[in-house]
Amino acid sequence: MTPLRASFHTLGCRLNQAETATISATFAARGYSIVEYGADTDVCVINTCSVTEGAEAKCRQAVRAVLRHSPQAYVVVTGCYAQVGVEVLRQIVGVDLIVGTEHKMQVAELIDVPQKTGAPRVVHSPKISRGDFTVDGVGFYPGHTRANLKIQDGCNFACAFCIIPFTRGGARSRQLDDIIREAHGLVAQGHRELVLTGVNLGTYISEGHDLQQVLQALERVDGLERLRISSIEPTTVPEAILEWMATSTKLCPYLHVPVQSGDDQVLQRMKRHYTRTEFRAFVEMAARRVPGICLGTDVMVGFPGEDEAAFTNTRMLLADLPLAYFHVFSYSERPYTYAQRYTDVVPSPIIQERSRVLRELSSRKKAAFYQQFLGQTVRVLFEQREEKGLYTGLSDNYMKVGVVTTAELTNQLLPVRLEKVERGIAVGMLAAPPA
Repeated sequence: MTPLRASFHTLGCRLNQAETATISATFAARGYSIVEYGADTDVCVINTCSVTEGAEAKCRQAVRAVLRHSPQAYVVVTGCYAQVGVEVLRQIVGVDLIVGTEHKMQVAELIDVPQKTGAPRVVHSPKISRGDFTVDGVGFYPGHTRANLKIQDGCNFACAFCIIPFTRGGARSRQLDDIIREAHGLVAQGHRELVLTGVNLGTYISEGHDLQQVLQALERVDGLERLRISSIEPTTVPEAILEWMATSTKLCPYLHVPVQSGDDQVLQRMKRHYTRTEFRAFVEMAARRVPGICLGTDVMVGFPGEDEAAFTNTRMLLADLPLAYFHVFSYSERPYTYAQRYTDVVPSPIIQERSRVLRELSSRKKAAFYQQFLGQTVRVLFEQREEKGLYTGLSDNYMKVGVVTTAELTNQLLPVRLEKVERGIAVGMLAAPPA
């Protein structure tokens, strides 16, 4: 009997990617053949995002795209948009199952026979569990050298612009022994780097264990060669983690710490609970404590009340700090959030121009960061072959590095001596022969 096929499409953050990998593994365990998104399929699971209005639009587009190439497919919509946008999703013809946050990891169990019925079934709870949690199985990341490892979910910070507390609930943490169990499983699958993911990683606490203890336990996992922290709030990173990062052979010298704004009045209206001076102090301390660290950030443009002076404060702070890059987002009003009350909206053309200015600044900062490592040898985990024989991967400190070679380098961790920067890639020569 030919097995049923299942495909998956993920929108949004690394945490969504980690959850999709686990969901796909549960389908495989139930006998499904996992196929690429876009291939003919019997079931398609779309794990959605709701952090911006644009993200929600992409969710709707993805559903319709699936139905165009596989009109007979049983379409499942889960994730953040499925938690807050049920009524909109009900109206999309062809959606068969809508699964909210509380039950998303049980998607495979909710499908007895993937047969279209003409009207979506909804599995949804307005309440989301708050206790420590475990995750069944081991994430499935075919073709990936690095794997995401979920250790935390939800958030209690209640930033004025953010819908995540409503889509994912309050902060909760994964039991440490379950984290280590999956880490061993991912390493056994061949992954050499694990990226810790969560909504608010720095608030991790489970049975007395904090984030530093999670990192220390993971460093003892045999066969794991690199460990990376994904986005983390600057107010939640203890100095002890920076000190350990400076000497660790596994914990990568990398932090992505969202600033959102460099203006104190805007930060206060955002309910971010730090000042530009405090953010500056943290970034400068991290750069001082951890040699070669790559520091990235998120910045939001056009938050209500952001006047020209506030934007200038943000631009000057970003220009002045030792940041390697920043992701630039336009403010998007979200339902349920405190920021909905603000009426001093920034016009769209101004947001677009300010975004352009910051993206250009980010490109210059990234180039300058790469330039300082020319002539040095860095360790690179190779991922894929690109055009003109260039094999690329990521260094410990998150630089995209390429070498021209005919050798097969996927998932090899090799030293590379950097020679030049071309089109956003640090290009060099292998300093040791591949395996």
